Amino acid sequence: MIIETANLTKLYGEKIGCKDISIEVTSGEIFGFLGPNGAGKSTFVKTLLGLIFPTSGNANILGKPIGNYLVRKKIGYLPESFKYQDWMTGLDLLSFHYFLCKLDKKNINTTIEKVLELVNLKGHEKYKVGTYSKGMQQRIGIAAALLSDPDLIIFDEPSSALDPIGRMEVRDIMLKMKSIGKTVFLNSHLLNEVEMICDSIAVINKGFIVSSGKTSQLLNVKYYIEIKGEYNNEILRILKTMDNNMEIDNNIIKINVTDENAINDIAHVIINNNGKLFSLKPCKSSLEDIFVNLIKEDGGNSV
Repeated sequence: MIIETANLTKLYGEKIGCKDISIEVTSGEIFGFLGPNGAGKSTFVKTLLGLIFPTSGNANILGKPIGNYLVRKKIGYLPESFKYQDWMTGLDLLSFHYFLCKLDKKNINTTIEKVLELVNLKGHEKYKVGTYSKGMQQRIGIAAALLSDPDLIIFDEPSSALDPIGRMEVRDIMLKMKSIGKTVFLNSHLLNEVEMICDSIAVINKGFIVSSGKTSQLLNVKYYIEIKGEYNNEILRILKTMDNNMEIDNNIIKINVTDENAINDIAHVIINNNGKLFSLKPCKSSLEDIFVNLIKEDGGNSV
């Protein structure tokens, strides 16, 4: 297990930063940590990194307690708000961070070249950071976080200030990380981004986890069944055994089925009982719909 927390809590006096957070992040996955502004996302990340101390609870990263010096060397971190000196070139910046990480001097050129290629900034390293676009500045920040070849990379809102092209570039980098066996912890409130790339998700609100699990499990699939003509009671009776909460709107039946193999069964039920099947199509709930419902059920808040 890459990250494992048990009732991790950070209080600021009587104010809750995050409370009783219990999550598991497995090796090689992209884990999305979602929540409205002020929900406790950054507090939790800073606690994981050892930048602030927990009030109670336990957490292990890469099998060691949080704050372990050797483990910190295996973590890459890109904070939400960072600002590099405009007069430094990309190469100056990466060289400076390379020595801050106390890495072997003889490998500096090959390591910097490798991370530049990974973030698609090869050829731009001699330009000043102040001339970089927002997307390029974000990518040079990611490059700095990757210098030590970390096993775990934590991104805190990496795409929030970027345009669609910049978000796509950052998303592609995270997918590259996953493809080479790295684990990515993505702290974000950009729901579309999370839905596209995350294997697992946890939703936090007011400092508490309100839902967590595999993305595929959270995004329930509803198969919309459209029957041309009138359906009979026998069809409805059998379909209701598949989903007791199915919805009927004129000639459209909305049924929730988690097993895709049930599609064939549904078609057979309709045809074999003298129904007329016009169409059958899957329709996933969006992460935005699920997120908004979770927050409303938990008392509301704004993203």
